[in-house]
Amino acid sequence: MRRMASFLRALILRSVNARPLQVPTTSLSRPLTGLQTAVRTKMTSQERPKSAMQLTEYAEQQKSKEQLTTSHGIPIDCKTAVQTVGPRGPMLMQDVVYMDEMAHFDRERIPERVVHAKGAGAFGYFEVTHDITKYCKAKVFSEIGKKTPLAVRFSTVGGEQGSADTVRDPRGFAVKFYTEEGNWDLVGNNTPIFFIRDPIHFPNFIHTQKRNPVTHLKDPDMFWDFLTLRPESIHQVSFLFSDRGIPDGHRHMNGYGSHTFKLVNDKGEAVYCKFHLKTDQGSKCILPEKAAVIAGTDPDYSIRDLYNAIATKNFPSWTLYIQVMTFEEAEKHRWNPFDLTKIWPHKEFPLIPVGKMVLDRNPKNYFAEVEQMAYEPSNMPPGIETSPDKMLQGRLFSYMDTHRHRLGPNYHMIPVNCPFQTRARNYQRDGFMCVDSNHDGCPNYYPNSFSGPVDDMKHRAAHYHLPAADVERYNTADDDNFTQAGNFYRDVLSAEERTRLVENIAGHIKDAAEFIQKRAVENFSKCDPEYGARIAQLLEQYKAGTK
Repeated sequence: MRRMASFLRALILRSVNARPLQVPTTSLSRPLTGLQTAVRTKMTSQERPKSAMQLTEYAEQQKSKEQLTTSHGIPIDCKTAVQTVGPRGPMLMQDVVYMDEMAHFDRERIPERVVHAKGAGAFGYFEVTHDITKYCKAKVFSEIGKKTPLAVRFSTVGGEQGSADTVRDPRGFAVKFYTEEGNWDLVGNNTPIFFIRDPIHFPNFIHTQKRNPVTHLKDPDMFWDFLTLRPESIHQVSFLFSDRGIPDGHRHMNGYGSHTFKLVNDKGEAVYCKFHLKTDQGSKCILPEKAAVIAGTDPDYSIRDLYNAIATKNFPSWTLYIQVMTFEEAEKHRWNPFDLTKIWPHKEFPLIPVGKMVLDRNPKNYFAEVEQMAYEPSNMPPGIETSPDKMLQGRLFSYMDTHRHRLGPNYHMIPVNCPFQTRARNYQRDGFMCVDSNHDGCPNYYPNSFSGPVDDMKHRAAHYHLPAADVERYNTADDDNFTQAGNFYRDVLSAEERTRLVENIAGHIKDAAEFIQKRAVENFSKCDPEYGARIAQLLEQYKAGTK
């Protein structure tokens, strides 16, 4: 018995720490007794993290084993061998059990997201703690104490599904509120700004963050060539290469709607708005040396951390705030309030508390509830509307379009995407994977005289005036790209953080072509002369071999 207990303890440690283990052959050759099984279960529950216990917990919940069937519910007699003519003969086409299994296996993978491929998901609720009905009539904010169920997906941006969680990369932060007025998708990042302000650049920008089409490697020339040719990116680049570029898991980072939105109250009065989600766990980051070690030893670090926290009832939460700007302030402000590369200064537009978001449930199945999640900024209930933000306008189309490519035209019928707090009633019909009632016998045309769903002008968007202007492709490349980045360098970061920032930038751009390095130094110098000079000095040290 002591020998068995010692062996089990070593086996558990091996699963947790991945240490080499010499296994006694005699122990494996004998079945475990009831007492030995109890010992194993006790040790497992005490020493293993919740993420490693998923299968054990599933088994404990099952009262009996169910009959194995085909995908059409037909019982299977034997699942360990194909049908053959004799023990050594060829297999038969009539083996529908094999055909059913293999045909489905060949189609298990759906297209990977072009961006935000690697992600984690969780579920919970949003609770209103402060009254903002003077700004917004959306029912999600209708009264203090109101709770709305929600789903969240966190992600890295540039990497593939198998990439590491601790790379230097922006993080996606998308929230789906299941409101009684339809789903509201707040689709943002962990930074309040972005690299570009015109959506025409987005495909090309993403190409530079992916792989070289010839070498299939990440390419520093591609990366820095684009960013230095589009200097509006320098504010976000400064965020990315600061300590904030590698958050310590998903629980310790903030989320931002990033775009400028419009809020409308029940009187039809409108203001512009930005959304902020501040982590209640405290904002924490990982220094690059530690991040590199974690990337090699636990590439799923952030997914594991979130799952285990929720599984042990250490529910993470965030506080939702808004910033508000009137139309008059927007017209007079020194910066374009719809420019995604710029923030609204908090001293001028302070944060207004709204409520709290809590995540208290892990996905029941990753593919069903996370991989098939579909967020789109165009999902906004009455009271939340678009603004002239060009990047937001561009995303109104691109997100729903990519979901139709990845998941099919009826992706909104997938349970995790379904507006289950209300009922979708429209004149859309049929299409691949139409899995609801297809609106039964309701007319499939509008207008009609047979009691089909009708529109209602009470839900019309707020009216606002745009001055007369010529239709043109307006180039915004020189719209004050450097002031806010300089403010971030001088006024937000500490001396130690500034040192790490320039070291991170120099350590990355040193592998780019020299003419690109010089262009980058010129751009950083326009933010602050010291900023550019310190990067130039470090690049010279790399060139001389003294760094």
